[in-house]
Amino acid sequence: MIATAIDRVLDWTVFPGYTSLGYRLRAAAWDGDIPAGALEGRTVLVTGASSGIGEAAAERLARLGARVHMLARDRERGEAALERAGSRLEASGIDAGPRLELERCDLSDLDSVRGFAADFASRVPELHGLLHNAGVLPPGRRRTPQGHELAFATNVVGPFLLTNLLLPSLRAGPPSRVVLASSGGMYTARLRADDLELEGREYDGTRVYAHTKRIEVILAELWAQRERGSGVSFASFHPGWVDTPGLETSLPRFHRLLRPLLRDAGQGADTAVWLLATPASEQRPGAFWHDRRPRPAHRVPWTRESDAERDRLWNELARITGRSEDEKGDR
Repeated sequence: MIATAIDRVLDWTVFPGYTSLGYRLRAAAWDGDIPAGALEGRTVLVTGASSGIGEAAAERLARLGARVHMLARDRERGEAALERAGSRLEASGIDAGPRLELERCDLSDLDSVRGFAADFASRVPELHGLLHNAGVLPPGRRRTPQGHELAFATNVVGPFLLTNLLLPSLRAGPPSRVVLASSGGMYTARLRADDLELEGREYDGTRVYAHTKRIEVILAELWAQRERGSGVSFASFHPGWVDTPGLETSLPRFHRLLRPLLRDAGQGADTAVWLLATPASEQRPGAFWHDRRPRPAHRVPWTRESDAERDRLWNELARITGRSEDEKGDR
């Protein structure tokens, strides 16, 4: 009862709940850690694994027994992360060789996503987990090879295409899970289904980022509905405020002011790892999670979207990625 009350206070006051203090207070009430070997024999793909939350998640998933494919846009940065994570595993007596493997793909480039997905599916016909951690917050409006705004392409379009292309592999390895990393900033955003790339206003990187993170929460809900009964479950999560290279680069002032209170990468990755490693019966399909508990997808009524707007979002992403209704619905 006390733990529940503390959790609710942390949730609704926002600021303390997103910090490392909030994480420690909640973690003290959890019923132990994830059992060792919980992911033995399972295969997981982690995007954005070249640093921060993605690197920490990959290492912890490997410690739980998973074969982890670490996806990075930049090969050199990916190799450095692979070496760091592998060294930490080896130092604790775990052979990293069979546990970690580097993959390369630029999620903002749809041609790169298609090429990677075809190659990966040919090598990994059964996939048990997919963590969409990659994300960017550009300082200005930048375009991808296909002409899309960079944050929208990296955070939304690329993951949408990659997930749909890998659904056959995910369905072949039930129970399997797809987890999307969102952000607390999404609470400030309402879906703009008529202007997904926010072209109709002056560019604001923080606003664009929050909008893409709102979309990820919606997509987790939509995929959960569409894949009901397939053996593939979906969820989104908020890692809290985490001390990562991405945060330091994208929001230097915020990083500087709050650094003493920021979570470390392992704390930020915890809920994603928990979602990938615990039984589906302990989870609510399509929910938005923070610190191992489902949270409201909206805090205020004016951020809520209509069913028509959700349908428009899905249909526009299908158009952009060239995914026909038959391809999306076939099992």
